[in-house]
Amino acid sequence: MRVAFYAPMKSPNHPVPSGDRLMARLLIKALELAGHQVEVASEFRTYAATPEAAAALEPAIDAELQRLREKWASAPPPHLWFCYHPYYKSPDPLGPVISAEFAIPYVTAEASYAAKRDSTGWAGVQKRVGEAILQAAVNISFTERDQAGLSAAFPQARLAGLKPFIGTALFEAVSPAPDPQRLMVVAMMRAGDKMESYAMLAKALRLIEDRPWTLAVIGDGPMRHEVEALFSAFPAGRIEWLGKRDAAEIAGLLGRGGIYVWPGCGEAYGLAYLEAQAAGLPVVAQETAGVPAVVEAGVTGLLTGDGDVAAYAAAVAALLDDGERRDAMGQAARRFVLGERSLAMAAERLDGILRANAATGVRR
Repeated sequence: MRVAFYAPMKSPNHPVPSGDRLMARLLIKALELAGHQVEVASEFRTYAATPEAAAALEPAIDAELQRLREKWASAPPPHLWFCYHPYYKSPDPLGPVISAEFAIPYVTAEASYAAKRDSTGWAGVQKRVGEAILQAAVNISFTERDQAGLSAAFPQARLAGLKPFIGTALFEAVSPAPDPQRLMVVAMMRAGDKMESYAMLAKALRLIEDRPWTLAVIGDGPMRHEVEALFSAFPAGRIEWLGKRDAAEIAGLLGRGGIYVWPGCGEAYGLAYLEAQAAGLPVVAQETAGVPAVVEAGVTGLLTGDGDVAAYAAAVAALLDDGERRDAMGQAARRFVLGERSLAMAAERLDGILRANAATGVRR
């Protein structure tokens, strides 16, 4: 099929790296691996921090719709519109309209709906999100939590599940040589959940400062100084700031780590957890949000209660102190991702979902 791909929150071509951009790119790769032709339909970004900002986008939305109409009036339209991650701050105002006008299936991946936002000024935008979910030939969720949320809000919506995945080629090429005392983190340095996780990690490590660990931090961002300040009380040499690295460098660095330590405050699921496990690292994270969708608790890592700093510190200490358990979890983690969460497996599953739900009437 010819697939029109759209990510309203952040285009896969956006210059700033993030988990959303990575998943958008992975979905495109999975579609292409399954034999579909993918075109990024629009670079138009609908993200709005306030309802007022969302309303101000309407003229630009109309202009973008007209551009797409004119484009496909004189050229073959796509067979399917695929929207990644529509939600109340980044709805898809384009796909449902184009899909209806050109009589093609509409599909969402990682759509979410939060009814509580209706009372905070977002009811109009939420209505657009809900209508898109109901129109969709299928809504693909990456976690059971998200699928349950959609099912509760829209019992009549068509739903399917696709487990989070990564491209594993770089990690298959890595031969893990772990430093058992080297803790690893890969995360952007920005306000919100990321900063909250960095703060929790710093507090937890203060509780186990007597252990002989070091922490290597891969990442950068607008709050780098604030993040560094959180760890400034630790002695020199304990924290290694590695900055922004490319994908191949990250795979190699993770392969020389011992434990991946990222609390995961507010994580939708966290592709970085899959990358760390693919490199052979056990994970210590919180059992919150979508994290259980990417870490097998007690098998590939340890998950602790939401916000419990002492429990989190104790879990890190437990793996530092028990080399046999740490090694077993690291090996299980690598098997789990390479064997169950690869791009090839996701491509097969995604193709099956589309063929079962959205391939009717495809023009070849």
